[in-house]
Amino acid sequence: QVQLVESGGGSVQAGGSLRLSCAFSGYTPGRGCLAWFREAPGKEREGVARVHYLNTATYYDDSVKDRFLILRDTAKNELYLHMNKLQAEDTAMYYCAAAPESWVCYLQPREYSYWGQGTQVTVSS
Repeated sequence: QVQLVESGGGSVQAGGSLRLSCAFSGYTPGRGCLAWFREAPGKEREGVARVHYLNTATYYDDSVKDRFLILRDTAKNELYLHMNKLQAEDTAMYYCAAAPESWVCYLQPREYSYWGQGTQVTVSS
């Protein structure tokens, strides 16, 4: 059973930075996809970034490209999202997600079977 636990959210002023962490367990090594999603009030859950567990290939949504960095640490079983130059539009609940059985990674919520409980990020302008 894959379990995911996020941490690191908080409140920050526009232009600031935060790092989110996601501790995962029960993960089959060698394949699969890990991702960050976010959901703002009144909006649908959207993909932020994803990384392939094995080859570390990454993909970012255009809205966060060049500002966010997704990293996974297989030794610590952790996933990170480094967020820089934060904007008010980045305010949302952030979720990490895993698709352990996938060989090809996408950034659609329906592709991910396991989810964390979420961590709130609030950016004030």
